Amino acid sequence: MGDKSRNFIEPKMKKMLKFYFKITAFCLLSYSVTAQDSAHALFSYNIHKNIKPYIRNSNAAYEKGNFVLGKTLFDSLVYNHLVGTKFDDFSFKRVHKKRLHLASIKKPVYLLTYSSWCVPAKGEIPALNKLAKTYGKDIQIVVVFWDRRKDMKKIARRFHSQIEVCYADETYNRDCYLVSTLKHTLGIPTTFLIDEGMNVIDIRRGGINLGPKTTYATSFELNYNRFYDGISALIINENTANGRIAKQ
Repeated sequence: MGDKSRNFIEPKMKKMLKFYFKITAFCLLSYSVTAQDSAHALFSYNIHKNIKPYIRNSNAAYEKGNFVLGKTLFDSLVYNHLVGTKFDDFSFKRVHKKRLHLASIKKPVYLLTYSSWCVPAKGEIPALNKLAKTYGKDIQIVVVFWDRRKDMKKIARRFHSQIEVCYADETYNRDCYLVSTLKHTLGIPTTFLIDEGMNVIDIRRGGINLGPKTTYATSFELNYNRFYDGISALIINENTANGRIAKQ
């Protein structure tokens, strides 16, 4: 029986192994395709893929003084390649707390990037603080400074407690990729509007250029309106999405 049974079992075993390897290969292929598709949907993938031609063309436009073309190129980059992508689950250092992971925030995110050497206009932080106090239940304001910790303690105290004040620097090991993705692509200041599902709904660059003679009241009002425009866009987007879900 030994030889005969072995001769009978071996072909069966070979068939089973062949079938197993086919299934395994199929699963691995499906996983790699899914992972690839998932990567292609990320904001980081799309910004790195499209940023070089944008920088080349926008630099040429601004060198010629063609600011209209420069803005058109930026809008084209944002609305053709970045809006609708999935924002990466970046994590940022906080002064007195653990790192903040964006995916842990279960509401829309209004993300602003600054640098400590780029001094906010008078009235800018108070305007943001007032909006955080009013709309803190609906959205999360996150301010990221491209700086090291020693520069952050004094700055962080100026913001309302409902605003997450974070920092990142390329000299920190865990910050290299997020700095190259967010800072060295679109510059500062840049605002990212991210919905509750981590989808990018808009990106806005720049602030308000105010002269030294601008009054505090004027600066406050202009900055308040600028911030409110983005925050209201997030809230409207979220209400619209919730309305669609309720109808289904």
